[in-house]
Amino acid sequence: MCPSANESTYTAKPPRTVLDKIFAFPPNRDTLGGTSYFIVGNEGNILIDCPATDEANLDFLRSLNGVRWLFITHRGAIGKTEIIQKAFGCEVLIQEQEAYLLPELTVTSFEEEFSLNSLAKVIWTPGHSPGSSCLYYSDCSGVLFTGRHIVPNGNGEPVLLRTSKTFHWKRQIKSLNSLLEKFTPQTMKYICPGANTGFLRGKHVIDNAYERLRVENFIA
Repeated sequence: MCPSANESTYTAKPPRTVLDKIFAFPPNRDTLGGTSYFIVGNEGNILIDCPATDEANLDFLRSLNGVRWLFITHRGAIGKTEIIQKAFGCEVLIQEQEAYLLPELTVTSFEEEFSLNSLAKVIWTPGHSPGSSCLYYSDCSGVLFTGRHIVPNGNGEPVLLRTSKTFHWKRQIKSLNSLLEKFTPQTMKYICPGANTGFLRGKHVIDNAYERLRVENFIA
């Protein structure tokens, strides 16, 4: 049932189970403390953002039959993508406006949406960066992997976080509104954020996610 139970990493902790067949890696220094996720599925495993590429993480991925897709949610989550692609021969998926950042790799780019399989698709949500995107996984009552588009605040509530590096704040708000139009409380139960996961205080995911996305939670 859902939920169940690095040279570059901050710790040597192994990936943890966050939902059924979904794992989260420890924060990665190469992506400024970003959290990478791994979905194990019958139609091919999906790695979301680049984890630290130490042997422990690579062995973990190998133990679960490797990586079919590596999806990059935004430019800050690229890390050492080239090592992952070389190790597993996986396809790298990134929004077309940021594909130029991987000139030496074979990449698949998309414009607005792209389906990886019958359960997973990616959605362009610009604002945090020009190519910021989310991955929606329809299993487990609906899980949205948001990169740094939507992250938990200090109270663990899902918010848009405006920083000095935010590409376009109004577009980021518009992207959130588009997600709220696409989904419902029944189709988007969880958010797996790509940053600030320490604010979840051991819960690992944001539950009742759709109902907790409120404009008043935005940090201006």
